[in-house]
Amino acid sequence: MKLLIALDGPGGAETAVADLKRAGLPPRVECLVLSVADVILPAAGQAEQPPHWMAEQIEKARARGAEAVDQARVIAEQGKHVIEASFPDWTVRAEACADSPAWAIMKRAEEFQAGLIVVGSHNRSAIGRLMLGSVSQSVLHHASASVRISRPSGRADNIPVHLVAGDDGSDDADAALSALAERSWPAGTTVHLVTAVDQAMATMGLWSLAEARTTDWVTEVNQRSVARLRAAGLTVLPSIAHGDPRRILLSEAEHCKADCIFVGARGLRGIRRLFLGSVSSAIASRAHCSVEVIRSRLASA
Repeated sequence: MKLLIALDGPGGAETAVADLKRAGLPPRVECLVLSVADVILPAAGQAEQPPHWMAEQIEKARARGAEAVDQARVIAEQGKHVIEASFPDWTVRAEACADSPAWAIMKRAEEFQAGLIVVGSHNRSAIGRLMLGSVSQSVLHHASASVRISRPSGRADNIPVHLVAGDDGSDDADAALSALAERSWPAGTTVHLVTAVDQAMATMGLWSLAEARTTDWVTEVNQRSVARLRAAGLTVLPSIAHGDPRRILLSEAEHCKADCIFVGARGLRGIRRLFLGSVSSAIASRAHCSVEVIRSRLASA
């Protein structure tokens, strides 16, 4: 597995480690720790000599940029040491660069062929969770890899892991469940599997509310997913709920004190599109816990 961890300041590595210890990651991971200085360095080697006053400003800007990159490099190297100490079997390297942070993270993830990008969300207050940072939002929306919004649970390592997974029968939900099932979870890990039927679909005329509540298809989706997760050795608590999937998944995560919510990047179109387009974004912004938004390998290819 290839993992890119983006750090934006001192202490970010400790936050990431606290979360990733409960993320079911395999014992061997190739990890890139990246810190980006949010500066644009002036181009070197100007074809024409600028005026004296401009040359001075350019040199000052270059010096400030170089200092910012040096600070980013220190953050990345410190993060590397913290991660190596917690995951001794991982191969970890550190990098720093000057660029727009979101763009640099996505570009480097593409070059590195990362399967998962980890970005932090520092504010755990109710209002703060509604304002997920612009860098995290940009990476979440535009990266081709899966993205984990990292929030530490504060629980001891010996406390069983609790996960919430959303399922709507789509290819993306299937990819999220596959990613979850393929992880190396500790004994006692419980998945709260929620198949949410969005009643708004009835008002849109795509099906009647009675059909949404009685369709065999919803039950089949839920049972098929339960069987897959139990085959992976996980304890599964399934449910079928009616209402806004965002509210349902967030409520379930709060109720069970989940460590992470797993969702697909988007749902199906048409009659089986139970999750509307903004679900993954809303959950990532508002959840009290970590959130993994999984993109299928086909979608990211």
